[in-house]
Amino acid sequence: MTLNVLFSAPDMLWDQYREVLPRAIAAAGIEAKVTRSADPAMVDYIVYAPNPNLTDFAPFTKAKAVLSLFAGVDRIVGNTTLTQPLCRLVDPALAEGMVEWVTGQVLRHHLHLDRNIGAAPHWVQDAPPLARHRKVTMLGLGELGMACANMLRVLNFDVRGWSRSPKSAPFPTFHSTEGLRDALFDTDIVITLLPDTPDTRNILNAQSLQWPADGAVVINPGRGPLIDDEALLAALDAGKIAHATLDVFWKEPLPHDHPYWTHPGVTVSPHIASVSRPSSASEIVAENIRRSESGEPLLFRVDRARGY
Repeated sequence: MTLNVLFSAPDMLWDQYREVLPRAIAAAGIEAKVTRSADPAMVDYIVYAPNPNLTDFAPFTKAKAVLSLFAGVDRIVGNTTLTQPLCRLVDPALAEGMVEWVTGQVLRHHLHLDRNIGAAPHWVQDAPPLARHRKVTMLGLGELGMACANMLRVLNFDVRGWSRSPKSAPFPTFHSTEGLRDALFDTDIVITLLPDTPDTRNILNAQSLQWPADGAVVINPGRGPLIDDEALLAALDAGKIAHATLDVFWKEPLPHDHPYWTHPGVTVSPHIASVSRPSSASEIVAENIRRSESGEPLLFRVDRARGY
């Protein structure tokens, strides 16, 4: 029997996946037809990335799962018409890319590289502290957060972490609302790699931005709504936060008139910290289809109550 797989995503992604996804599904031993449009009643699986063409999942009565091409599912998990199993993308390539981006940004700020890039001729021998004297707080200890934290530990940074529930790690960890202040207190670099949920929205706000050390740096490759924009801008203007490197935003693309674009203490990165690679992502999607057809548990199934 040939399965019908609907690829519902922006056109740009279809151009990237139109060949590699069918090839990966075939390599998994599944006979399937991958299409951009189909009779909803005939669709067996939906491969999905947010797009305006599919917001109502109710007609897909036969669909056995919705397989996200992104690690984050905050834009879809609350959709009440989506009653099918939802799986997010957990791809080793995503973790690799995130580790590289986060490590690069931490080293950029730790070593004060901006002082000597594009600057007027000067000779100031102001060496940074060693990494072991630089406190780094990772907000979020899921797969991506833990991978980044462990790499920073390899470089000898003084790492601590925070999550909403207890986590075991080879460095100090804190959890719950009560532990957030302890995790952020006197830290030099704050990295946010949390999902966007009601519990994490605006986790960096007017109060919590006062807890890091004076002149701390904020790096956000997680989700835009983790940060209260007005509070961050106020902390930057007051000098409490020295710089913010932001890869994600409340609204994307970031509007041209947003103050982040022109603020001297902000670096805007266009949501490229880590992106899905079509080849590896297709293999994971194909494996989930194979598992579903074999009666095995789906990988990375989303807990709707937790939001990820």
